[in-house]
Amino acid sequence: MSFVIIRSYADIERSRDGSVRYFTIFILMCGIAGFIDYTSSSSKSILTDMTTTLSHRGPDGSGHEVYQLNNTQVGLGHRRLSILDLSENGKQPMRYKHYVLCFNGEIYNFAEIKDELKALEHKFIGDSDSEMILHAYEEWGDKCIDKFIGMFAIVILNEEDNLVFCVRDRTGVKPFFYYLKNGLFLFASELKAFHEHPFFEKEIDLKSVGAYMQYGSVPTPHCIFQHSKKLKPGHYFTLSLNQQPDSLNDIQQVQYWNVYDAYNSDKLDMSYDEAVIQTESILQSSFDYRMVADVPVGIFLSGGYDSVCVTALLQKERNTKLKTFTIGVPDIGLNEAPYAKEIANHIGTDHTEITCSEKEAIELIKELPFHYDEPFADSSAIPTTLVSKMARKDVTVALSADGGDEIFAGYNRYDYMMRYGKKLNTIPGFLRKSAVGIMKYIPSERIPILRNKYNFHNRYEKLKGVLNDPSKANIMLSLSQQYTDDQMDGFMQNSFQPIESAYLSQELNTNASSLEYMMAIDYQTYLVDDILQKVDRATMSHGLEGREPFLDHRIIEFAARLPDDYKYHNGVKKRVIRDIVHQYVPSELLDRPKMGFAVPIANWLNNELRELVEEYISEEKIAQQGIFNWSYISKITTEFYAGKKEYDTKVWYILTFQMWYEKWMN
Repeated sequence: MSFVIIRSYADIERSRDGSVRYFTIFILMCGIAGFIDYTSSSSKSILTDMTTTLSHRGPDGSGHEVYQLNNTQVGLGHRRLSILDLSENGKQPMRYKHYVLCFNGEIYNFAEIKDELKALEHKFIGDSDSEMILHAYEEWGDKCIDKFIGMFAIVILNEEDNLVFCVRDRTGVKPFFYYLKNGLFLFASELKAFHEHPFFEKEIDLKSVGAYMQYGSVPTPHCIFQHSKKLKPGHYFTLSLNQQPDSLNDIQQVQYWNVYDAYNSDKLDMSYDEAVIQTESILQSSFDYRMVADVPVGIFLSGGYDSVCVTALLQKERNTKLKTFTIGVPDIGLNEAPYAKEIANHIGTDHTEITCSEKEAIELIKELPFHYDEPFADSSAIPTTLVSKMARKDVTVALSADGGDEIFAGYNRYDYMMRYGKKLNTIPGFLRKSAVGIMKYIPSERIPILRNKYNFHNRYEKLKGVLNDPSKANIMLSLSQQYTDDQMDGFMQNSFQPIESAYLSQELNTNASSLEYMMAIDYQTYLVDDILQKVDRATMSHGLEGREPFLDHRIIEFAARLPDDYKYHNGVKKRVIRDIVHQYVPSELLDRPKMGFAVPIANWLNNELRELVEEYISEEKIAQQGIFNWSYISKITTEFYAGKKEYDTKVWYILTFQMWYEKWMN
């Protein structure tokens, strides 16, 4: 990965008509934590402890206030990472009249909303997006969020009406966990804050453990702990301080935005050439919004189409060279620096390469359970955390290109569905099941040539499930799960119960294509629970703000209505993005196999991590936990070390859970 640094871009915003506006603004990234204690048994010192655990998210300052309203305490805690203007004008918790705000994120179009509020005779003291949120909430109530372009987790205390309003951004860029038991409501950007409250009971939710083993993360809205949930993207809820909720079921999440509304709308009636123009215009607006800062801003640049798109569109408007950096781990074959360098030279940036060693990557593994305080198994968290650590030495803000694959059909599995989905359904059932039987006796490690391909062993394993049932729903599950429901029955000590999640959503129109089905599901699941969680924890672990320019809701609302052919055409993925990028970078610099940000987990488990596996995956520890069947785990690990390399991800899932358990449960 690499990134671009922008310096001296303060006080500039490009408005929708293309003109440039100048102003001074205050934007803060941070972590939030707090409580509503209906028993009034908490304290400010507890709130301070909760907030301090998030100091890595906001190293520039903190704020803690406890408000007593009748018999209920409301604690609002905030850690501050200053992005624009380091003054105290944006300090939180922030009060306006009888409203108090605790906010994590950025509202990129806040200046425009502020102008609208000024026209309605609102008076402002400072120039922060935080202050704008308070005025907007006073003016429009919960409807104010329809106006926001940005990423956010917001808590607003209304002292006059004894209400607390909580909302999460449309896509789920910013996290929001909450807990309720025995009259104590907790909220935080990360679960580790809950552990600092003496009345928090960390009881594991076994359904969520099973879901984690299947997906490598706990699907939203579920949480690894009982009595806990995640606020869904595009949802909010309001709590009354006058009436104590008895359980999580009493907290009704209200949806204010749904990606399926776009997918279920009529397709746009425009030519492909017009679609290219319109797409670039929306992308440009989104990218420009995310460039304003009084601190160095970086762009992660892998050399792939999405990151090159961000870099090229931002560079084309500037006369000064953007400073670019490439970070790789060449020891493990993870090195896109040569490609990024060629592209940087063509675009005309000032380019530097930084490398990390394999030793640094492996040493980071033991730190992951602290940063990922809910079990998380995506091994690309390792290089993502490394690149965030290195980037923080030069920048405070980093733009990434996450979401491009989900929105514009970039994943190889979409290509697989389009090429083979219908064909698989034409194969007689007995032939498909016979093939599965043969594959069970031929491990992927024995297949020449292909065994050396990126991620082949994992895909080989998933193909077995697809051959059993080639429906688009099962293909999606097979591509998303490490363990099937049947396998989980043997895995868990107690009976396995599948969890309800967006993977089984029926909201898409029945006439939607297989491609739309996969992209819509991914946008609600893999993007939220894997990609965004990974990037949030990795960047914030080093006080680096991550911005996601492709996740401006206006982009998906437009792209979802484009015909499939504009995104996937004759085997070409991300067609419209490619044609935009090719206006600035020739195709020969970009057309190469998708590398991904993978690490050699199988090799590490067999070598450097072998002792770690033996330490954490032992019969004694499994028996003490009482969660898994040792016989099943022993079979998986034994077969992996006997040569079934395709079991590497399964073993990794077990190991990461065991490391998490040791950190947070013992």
